Amino acid sequence: MKIISTSTHAKIDYLAAIVFMASPWIFGFKESVPATWTMIAVGLMVLLMSLFTDYEGGMVRSIPMRVHLTADVFAGAFLASSPWLLGFAQEVVLPQMIMGLFSVFTGLLTSKHPAREHSGAAVEPGARD
Repeated sequence: MKIISTSTHAKIDYLAAIVFMASPWIFGFKESVPATWTMIAVGLMVLLMSLFTDYEGGMVRSIPMRVHLTADVFAGAFLASSPWLLGFAQEVVLPQMIMGLFSVFTGLLTSKHPAREHSGAAVEPGARD
């Protein structure tokens, strides 16, 4: 069962992008260059994906929602494991773990189709999640 609508997901995306990019200063790990740039890079990716996703918050609407959600899950898994993959686990772990897992869960719990089809493509009856 998908409990997050695409409209709510769009709002979460833009807020999350800001939090990701500001987190080194919010959580006090700006001295760790790899941790800082990992969060900024993921935040920028979330922002760009949101602008280009075919959902209520998208401006260009060229990326299908399924692709967006898959990218959220993979980016979240990368972010959660980044302290060990990129070698900064001795400096900071929790912000990456918490925000990465949040991204994974929102990606898994969001509907793959907007409540009203806005892209002009026909949706088969029963095809919604």
